[in-house]
Amino acid sequence: MAVNYNMKILIVDDFSTMRRIEKNILKHLGFNEIDEAGDGAEALQKLKSKKYDFIISDWNMPNMEGIDLLRAVRSDPDLKEIPFLMVTAEAEKASVLTAIKEGVSNYIVKPFTEEVIKAKIEQIFGK
Repeated sequence: MAVNYNMKILIVDDFSTMRRIEKNILKHLGFNEIDEAGDGAEALQKLKSKKYDFIISDWNMPNMEGIDLLRAVRSDPDLKEIPFLMVTAEAEKASVLTAIKEGVSNYIVKPFTEEVIKAKIEQIFGK
């Protein structure tokens, strides 16, 4: 399966600068349908009202953390198939294992480069 550059992507991060960096990287890679949410709770509202093809979420956020958003997405029959990329400063093995156990599609540790995001998206969606 090839990467669909027209897919709708939801970036979830409480830090607006981080969302802007991720959005700029995605646009540079050729993606145009990019939406944003400031935390997991806002993301969940958006996911229930609009169709998204891919979620890129930070782990540490107020209101609802990325891991709780992942759990909510994976337990919802309408959302559970959406690929989910976790972005975090948490490089601890336990955190990675928790995310994998909860069904994360892939994982990026901050700081990251455009090449890393591109490689992770290709791993998730195939070349």
